Amino acid sequence: MADSFPFASRDAALIDRIRKGEDDALLELYGENRRPVEALVLRSGGRRDDAEDVLQEALVALWENVRTGRFRLTARLSTYVYATARNIWLRRRARSQREVAGEEADPPDGEASPLDLAISEEEARAVREALEKLGEPCRTILLLFYWDGEPMENIAARTGMANAATVKARKYQCKKALEARVKEQLSRND
Repeated sequence: MADSFPFASRDAALIDRIRKGEDDALLELYGENRRPVEALVLRSGGRRDDAEDVLQEALVALWENVRTGRFRLTARLSTYVYATARNIWLRRRARSQREVAGEEADPPDGEASPLDLAISEEEARAVREALEKLGEPCRTILLLFYWDGEPMENIAARTGMANAATVKARKYQCKKALEARVKEQLSRND
């Protein structure tokens, strides 16, 4: 996996630090994932406090899964954290809506359910497979931009493209192609 995905060695090192009980690894993940999770929760009617709770719950679920040996690194770690946070947030919203409607709420369990984790793993697998089928230069552009966080100028230099504007236009086309392949992949699995 380290050959196919440049982020794997960094993420594997973070997982190893969590396995060893190094709390600063979780703090690092918290800092990296705070803004995306906050944006998710705020977009769907939540508050910043909700986002903080959801992210903490997602990191606790990750920590427990790593410590018990149930975690497998099949996608970028931030993808796993985001998907887990998303599932936790969706469950909370659904529970809250049922309570408003007078239905009995599920008991809080503090971790993602096996179904949520299976869905997250299936989505990650679909993205990985679609990315591998996408081909070059799309695969490299998307990995450098989304996984490595490289600026457009650096990507242009590394891929031999004319400039950042060219990379930006190509990234958009590649992202749309990837989305279509992921949808296709997921629909095949249904």
